[in-house]
Amino acid sequence: MTATLIDGRAFAARIHARVAEEVARVKRAGVTPGLAVVLVGEDPASAVYVRSKGKRTHEAGMHSEEHRLPADASQTALMETVARLNADPAIHGILVQLPLPTHLDADAVINAIDPAKDVDGFHISNVGLLGSGQKAMVPCTPLGCLMMLREHLGSLSGREAVVIGRSNIVGKPMAQLLLRDSATVTIAHSRTRDLPAVVRRADIVVAAVGRPGMVTGDWIKPGATVIDVGINRMPAGVKDDGTLRTRLVGDCDFDSCAAVAGAITPVPGGVGPMTIACLLANTLTACCRAHGLAEPEGLTA
Repeated sequence: MTATLIDGRAFAARIHARVAEEVARVKRAGVTPGLAVVLVGEDPASAVYVRSKGKRTHEAGMHSEEHRLPADASQTALMETVARLNADPAIHGILVQLPLPTHLDADAVINAIDPAKDVDGFHISNVGLLGSGQKAMVPCTPLGCLMMLREHLGSLSGREAVVIGRSNIVGKPMAQLLLRDSATVTIAHSRTRDLPAVVRRADIVVAAVGRPGMVTGDWIKPGATVIDVGINRMPAGVKDDGTLRTRLVGDCDFDSCAAVAGAITPVPGGVGPMTIACLLANTLTACCRAHGLAEPEGLTA
């Protein structure tokens, strides 16, 4: 491998430390940032993720709440939970864990969250504010990618960036953030003609398409910075007890891309750890905005 490895775990640890320092500052002003996570049902992966969020929130010195509803909870019950949290002055950030059971309207739930407490950055108001270049709550994964790019490259001004994927969660907000930092941005996707040639132009490649190993080294411009957002669980043999062994891989074929790129994030250990770090940073930012306190430098877009 010739590429520099961008260590997301180490970078996330530094963000957690910064957040904890800033939380202490805010608490000295008489305010404790509060995050509420709402989980519907018993999805094992979601439950693990929620526990991890709660642990990290406490470690940062924040107030943390977890609200669990049964898998058959009604839309009304979920909306009432969100409304109570909107009205709670001790809560500055609200996160409804996705995906929701199929009988629930996720868009209606997200848009019921107070935009100022929408630490996922999915509310239509925050989407519009980000798109128009105004102060917004920014989705955590793209924010983490932006932080890593700034850390590694410094100024992004004038650099050519290609975002592969056009989801509302990563692709579109990532493109908006890169534009705000004066990069020249192309959003590519499954219908893009000659996708490898488009990607090969890029100084920055953000792969967020959800297809394991799709991006190969011959797509990468020599020296480019590659941010792999993909998290794909692949079979990797059978354990001694007969259960299936799996491994996580990204949207990029790591070995071939690392042989060409200047820098690359691994999977796991790249973008993933930044998501919770940025969730805490967003909660802290929301708290500061709610109470007219100075926002933490370097933890926002």
